[in-house]
Amino acid sequence: MQPIINSQLPEFKVQAYHNGSFETVTSNDVLGKWAIFFFYPADFTFVCPTELEDMADKYAKFQEAGVEIYSVSTDSHFVHKAWHDASATIRKIKYPMLADPTGVLTRAFGVHIEEDGMAYRGTFVVNPEGKIKIVEIHDNGIGRNAEELLRKVEAAQFVASHPDQVCPAKWKKGDATLKPSIDLVGKI
Repeated sequence: MQPIINSQLPEFKVQAYHNGSFETVTSNDVLGKWAIFFFYPADFTFVCPTELEDMADKYAKFQEAGVEIYSVSTDSHFVHKAWHDASATIRKIKYPMLADPTGVLTRAFGVHIEEDGMAYRGTFVVNPEGKIKIVEIHDNGIGRNAEELLRKVEAAQFVASHPDQVCPAKWKKGDATLKPSIDLVGKI
C-alpha cells in the first residue's frame, strides 16, 4: 500500500446533485478551500442516511470553518435526486452529492469494493492546496460522527496555520497545544 497522507487530490470530473440541480464538479473546483470527501456505500440504505443527516446537521459549522463537504457514492446523480425527493432526511442535505457510477473516485481514493461496485465508508480531508491531510476508512457496518470530524478538521487547520505546534489527544479549538522540542521529550 502506498501512503495517502500528503498525496495530491486526484484529477476528476463527475456529475453531482446539489440544491435541486445537476452540476459538474472537478478537482479544480475543490482547490483553494478545505474539503471533505465523504464516501458511503449506496443511496436508499440504512447507516448511510444517518451519517449524511449528521453531516447535514453540522454543515453550517463546517461552512463557518471554510470547509466544503462532498458526499460520494457509486450511485448516479439521478439516483441522488430520487433519494432526495423520497426522503425527508436526505432533503436536509445542502452540500454536493457526487455521483461516481464508474468508480473513478472510489478507486482513486482506495475505497472501491470491486465485487459490490460500492464504496467503503471513507472520509478524506483535503487542504486548500489539494493535499490529503486526514484519512479514515470504516467497514460499512460502522457509522461516523460529524462532530468528531469537525474537531479533526479544526486541528488540521490549526496545525496548517501554526506549523511549529501540534494538537494533543482530545484537542478542541481553543485548547492548549504543544510546541515540539527537546525539552518535552520524556515529560509528557
